[in-house]
Amino acid sequence: MSDWKSEFELELERAAHARSSGKEGRARVCARRAAGIAVREYLRRQGKDFHTTSAYDLLNVLVKDPNLPDECRRSASHLTLTVNEEFKLPAGVDLLVEARTLCYELLSEPGKSGLLTG
Repeated sequence: MSDWKSEFELELERAAHARSSGKEGRARVCARRAAGIAVREYLRRQGKDFHTTSAYDLLNVLVKDPNLPDECRRSASHLTLTVNEEFKLPAGVDLLVEARTLCYELLSEPGKSGLLTG
């Protein structure tokens, strides 16, 4: 596995562990970090260099990109949502699923086996 893939998977593992420990806030943070890793790799492959470590900023780049498929922009948008007064996201939004979906949509190559290539 390349370095970005290892980092991505590690963040999702941390997210899953946090969730199973009842730490949903920590799970959201880890899912967003994982998504940021995938977005950074996607932008690198596109020849775009963003000098930010903020996953939130990188996700907002995708939200505003009209050339991306709707599903990518929707996942990026969900990953930038803030929680309500009860510290919850809208029903049906799972940031761990959104991070994996976004990564797959941005970085998978048709006809290749495995999670992602590159």
